[in-house]
Amino acid sequence: MPRIQVNGDDRSVTATTVRALVEELGFDVRKVAVERNLAIVPRSLHGETTVAEGDRIELVQFVGGG
Repeated sequence: MPRIQVNGDDRSVTATTVRALVEELGFDVRKVAVERNLAIVPRSLHGETTVAEGDRIELVQFVGGG
């Protein structure tokens, strides 16, 4: 299990891709922006971008409303 940082918190995860990580953490894959090691990961690449030991991930979930 990779040990990574998510939004500043250390955690061990079972996910091996960004998409799997987003799902593992309970985020809606359609409403989240992901940054991996200071680079934005386009949604089209979430399924093929790997999560590795030491990665620093930032997740931002969009919330609708008015």
